[in-house]
Amino acid sequence: MTVKIASAQYDISFLVSWQDYQDKIKRWVAEAAQQNAKILLFPEYASMELASLFGKEVYSSLDKQLAAMQSVHDYYLDLFKILAKQHQCIIQSGSFPVEIEPKVYRNRAYLFMPDGSFDYQDKLMMTRFENEQWFIKSGKDLKCFETEYGKIAINICYDSEFPLLARKQVEMGANLILVPSCTDTLAGFNRVKIGCQARALENQCYVVQSCLVGNAEWSEAVDINIGAAAIYTPVDRGFPDNGVLVAGKLNAVQWVMGEVSLSACAVVRDQGQVFNYRNWPLQKTLIVN
Repeated sequence: MTVKIASAQYDISFLVSWQDYQDKIKRWVAEAAQQNAKILLFPEYASMELASLFGKEVYSSLDKQLAAMQSVHDYYLDLFKILAKQHQCIIQSGSFPVEIEPKVYRNRAYLFMPDGSFDYQDKLMMTRFENEQWFIKSGKDLKCFETEYGKIAINICYDSEFPLLARKQVEMGANLILVPSCTDTLAGFNRVKIGCQARALENQCYVVQSCLVGNAEWSEAVDINIGAAAIYTPVDRGFPDNGVLVAGKLNAVQWVMGEVSLSACAVVRDQGQVFNYRNWPLQKTLIVN
């Protein structure tokens, strides 16, 4: 079974009303659905454009914008639940900073299913900005999600640079890892890109990266955004020689789409030119203390 995946190079807007945001997300989802995409991926912190709804005093403050955004959190969930059900697709909506207890926030990536249900993965590895300036806390659990296309996992941006996280998820059955990302330098984008490609190579699985793009000078949190979405694959027979199924143009505002077959991962792990996935445990026997 093949499935078309759409990965967003999504731009931050300055919003006047909730209706502006709702209309924008509806347009993006409808565009992908009209092209038969069944798994949609938005970038990390794409939701931060919602901070513009609360005025300059709020969106200019790292602390105040997090508190203010909680008032639209339920509307955010309802919007994506409705759209996933309406278009009968799976939507990873990027990430939303969720207050889990007073003044304690986690960077949460929701996964919405066609039946209206949803789950989430919290970011586990926090960047210096999140730790030292924004004070967003690390999550605790690493998950793998059951879908009609096979098991899916989520690595949120910096998480993709740590191989043991993805390895645990593929051992749990994931053949597709979604990576919503937000980077403000070309070096940062390339770190996540290289991490995604490495995870696809060593686990012989698909990894899809989505990027926030463009500048939002009004935003204290996501003022500069650089990147290009892509779908990465194993580097072996039956897959692209460079491990890149499709990639977008740097910083363009667009969907990047491609068809994948998650069952192909099992084939390459069994019949490939190399056995990266199978040989992973051998590393432990070769390390001399």
